[in-house]
Amino acid sequence: PFTVRSFRFQWPADLLTSWAFEMETLILGWYVLVETNSVFLLTAFGSLQFVGTLISPMFGVVADRVGRRLVLCTMRVGYTAMAVAIMVPALGDVLDPYWVLVVAFLAGMVRPSDIVMRNSLIGDTVPGPWLAKAMGLSRTTMDSARIAGALVGAGLFATLGIGPAYVGVTILYLFSSALTFGVDGPQRNRPRGSDSPWQELTAGLRYIWHSPQVLALMLLAFLVNLTAYPVIMGLLPYVAREIYGVDQNGLGHLVAGCALGALLGSMVMIKIGDLYRPGRIIILGIIAWYLALAIFALQDAKWFGLIVLLIIGGLQSFAMIAMSVALLQITPERFRGRIMGVRMLAVYGMPLGLLGTGVLVEWYGFAITVWLYAVIGILCTVWVTWRWRRDIWR
Repeated sequence: PFTVRSFRFQWPADLLTSWAFEMETLILGWYVLVETNSVFLLTAFGSLQFVGTLISPMFGVVADRVGRRLVLCTMRVGYTAMAVAIMVPALGDVLDPYWVLVVAFLAGMVRPSDIVMRNSLIGDTVPGPWLAKAMGLSRTTMDSARIAGALVGAGLFATLGIGPAYVGVTILYLFSSALTFGVDGPQRNRPRGSDSPWQELTAGLRYIWHSPQVLALMLLAFLVNLTAYPVIMGLLPYVAREIYGVDQNGLGHLVAGCALGALLGSMVMIKIGDLYRPGRIIILGIIAWYLALAIFALQDAKWFGLIVLLIIGGLQSFAMIAMSVALLQITPERFRGRIMGVRMLAVYGMPLGLLGTGVLVEWYGFAITVWLYAVIGILCTVWVTWRWRRDIWR
């Protein structure tokens, strides 16, 4: 894939963006928890970062009309501006947790669509035989970011404070924006009399509804965002502080452990290359992921939990890379932005799941909450597999 000029610019741009995402998520998540001492506000912070999933399909429509490169460049300049909005008050020692929630809401309107633009541009610029490897390499930008971002973000926050740590976040966004301008993309010349954005979105939704394989993949994507991702994306600060009794450096180790497993899983997928029967990889990976979450819920020591998180990360990569490759392979180019946008709409399950965990953990405890989510996830995965077995179990 690196023989493609556009990918040589996009991969490092995506890498820097992902590092900045992970650094600020850890830094601000820990800041909100410490300043407010509220697990509900912690999960609310995590939820706000995904509110934009509701408008991701419209981002896809706009990208199909004006060009995905232009949309991605605009988004990344916006990330830089919002990072400055946190950095300045943090350096002035006047940062407030509720201002953090406001900026998280604004960033959350845009950030969920970043992965839509990334994957769509890869589909546009990388030839089909290299697509699986390119998607695996793209996934490594997020997985390695969870390692580097967690460790570097936690280290900077612990030693220098939130202000200097956020200077680093802002610099990463700035360089990422510059590299993104070097990415190529297909030109979009909208003809006169073409459909309105709403009509184009409706056409994309009709395509999903009448394509059983795509519909089943969308349901599975929503399911894992509702019941699997909230545990590893939103509750790790709670696990670190309340169960393992460690500080932000310990939290960084947990996040990095899960990310290392995901990175190893991505490398395995890159090595495999062309996927055979991706549907089976998706189903078996998701079920194993839920079983590992149930085991993780029973751990009361950091290092045992870290080992389980390593396994969870690898299973997550197997399932999600296979899902992305399957969607890109079966989706026509003219629908790609819209379909991947609707795929990100499934991420709206995550804020719903996070809010649910925030309430359930306070009522029933962490272990019972995770077991409930895992059982629901396995049962629903089995139902989807049985319902569309001829389309995805092949």
